[in-house]
Amino acid sequence: MGTKLYVGNLSFNTMDTDLKALFQQAGTVVSCDLILDKFTGKSRGFAFVEMSSQEEATKAIADFNGKDLDGRALTVNEAKPREERPRGNFGGRPGGGGGGKRDFGGGRGGRY
Repeated sequence: MGTKLYVGNLSFNTMDTDLKALFQQAGTVVSCDLILDKFTGKSRGFAFVEMSSQEEATKAIADFNGKDLDGRALTVNEAKPREERPRGNFGGRPGGGGGGKRDFGGGRGGRY
């Protein structure tokens, strides 16, 4: 199994083909996933590139971290496993985040 790298600070004009071509200079690229906004379809400014070995990944980090691509200094490091996020809470706050009923005085002598 290869080593997945996080590539950040990408220009919104950078395409996945540009990234793949760059990272192939360090070794075999298994996959290149440019992350897109699901509503606009535009780049979110980061990607994940999987190299075929740890040695190639280490070389890619050394070669491309801080390197200029499309006018932006790349951030390249080993990707961290995705963290599990709680589901069903509004706003990501424990306990739900509000949204409960409020009495605005609907005929019961409320103060509002």
